[in-house]
This record gives sequence, structure tokens and C-alpha cells, in this order.
Amino acid sequence: MHILVIEDEEQLCCSIAEGLRLNGYETDTCFDGNEGLELCLTENYDLILLDLNLPGIDGLEILRQFREINSFTPVLILSARGQIQDKVEGLDLGANDYLTKPFHFEELEARIRSLTRRKFIQENICLKCGRITFDTRTRKASINNEELSLTRKETALLEYFMLHQNRIIGPEELIEHIWDGSVNSFSNSIRVHISALRKKLRTALGNDPIQNRIGQGYILTEDLK
Repeated sequence: MHILVIEDEEQLCCSIAEGLRLNGYETDTCFDGNEGLELCLTENYDLILLDLNLPGIDGLEILRQFREINSFTPVLILSARGQIQDKVEGLDLGANDYLTKPFHFEELEARIRSLTRRKFIQENICLKCGRITFDTRTRKASINNEELSLTRKETALLEYFMLHQNRIIGPEELIEHIWDGSVNSFSNSIRVHISALRKKLRTALGNDPIQNRIGQGYILTEDLK
């Protein structure tokens, strides 16, 4: 996942970028509108975090020009402008979400997860990771074109891993998105379901694409065999 942060408050910009990198996101930063617009138009990002009050080109102008050539990449506005008219203008120009400063990093993370989930589901009906495929419409997984028999919880886990492949996913994140907070991070339920999923993948693939990073969580990486 490659994210661009356009924010003229350097300390805030670097703080956001550091937090995102710690969570496995590849992150670029810039502190003015001119460079931000150039990066938007020349690089391929999965998500853009955009401040409005920028030196050089204003954030809304960046958004307007960017949307003329790219209508798919999610844009999340981060701004101290909290008036309704500011939010309406930003959303009407093509922003996907609007977060008013100051904000908690946990809320920013949640909004990023929401936007990137929407992006992947809309653009990739069939998710792929090596020989594993997952159809987001039918919610069926297959390996080498043979359907994999999974329980409902195993299906939800595999879909989430495939939406966030090559990124470490902690148990708290899985609780939030798969268990709806109904268990805690010390529950054996998480380990049992992940263990069952890994066993089925290992049997079908001959190796285990989901690895346990002790003290951090789990990561799905591409099976190259």
C-alpha cells in the first residue's frame, strides 16, 4: 500500500508518515502544493492524504486537477477547515472522505482502512495472491481453479488477508474487522481459526503463505511455487 501525505505542517506530516510506516504502509511526504500536485500527477498511489491550506497551489486546486485525470484513487482531506461548506466543496470536487484537525491517529487509520477496502473491492472483483484467488462477489476462494472449502470465519479472514497482503496484521485489527470486537486479543478463538485456515492453505499449496510474526501479528505473502 503506497500513500502520499501532502501537509505543510512538517512535524504533523512526518508524524503521520512515521505512524503509517510502522503499520506497514509505504509513505511519501511533501510540504507544499506545487510538489504535491506533481507527485499526484506522476506517481501511482493507493491513497492520498491532502491538506487544504498549502503554500503554492491550494489543496482544493490539487484535487480539482487530479480528478481531471484520475477518478479512482481515494483522496482523504485533512484540514483545520471544519465548516460545512468547506466539507461540501471538498467532497463535491471528488474527495472520498474529510477529516477535521485535530484528530486521533487511530481514527485516521480506520478511515484509511475503510477507503482502501472500498478501492480494492471496486477495482478488483477477483483478488489474487500467487495461486490463491478470491471472488469478492461470490465470496469463494480457489487454488489452481479448485474451490477451497472454508468456514464463514475462515472466508472472512482470507478475504481480509488478501485485501491487505504483504502487510503485518495484528490481532486487534482482526478483532475489529472480523470479530466486531466480540473477543479480546488474548482469546484462543483467533488462533484456532487462523490455524485452521493455514492448515487448509498448506494442504492445497504445499506451503504456508500466512506467516506468524511473533509479537506483531500475521502476514500473507505471495506463494511463488
